[in-house]
Amino acid sequence: MTYVIAQPCVDLKDRACIDECPVDCIYEGDRMLYIHPDECVDCGACEPVCPVEAIFYEDDVPEEWADYYNANVEFFEEVGSPGGAAKIGVIHTDHALILALPLQNAQ
Repeated sequence: MTYVIAQPCVDLKDRACIDECPVDCIYEGDRMLYIHPDECVDCGACEPVCPVEAIFYEDDVPEEWADYYNANVEFFEEVGSPGGAAKIGVIHTDHALILALPLQNAQ
């Protein structure tokens, strides 16, 4: 099981979750952050610090954002499991679901 980042993060990328993650499993794409499903230890530290409530336990993702589970998993199909986001920095791409979205208004 893992946590999932959903639509409220798109084009916002507050990064508070990155600062809280004890295992460095939250990676940054161009428009959104992604949680690596194999590196996440399900501690939940990221969820309460997200200012836009974009992070959910995978079983609790609202139906309207259910596709974000696959977006978080599939984002890493080409990236693999680097073993920590800090050492690779921004990954200059996003999942197709995010790429298809119009630019969101950052708040």
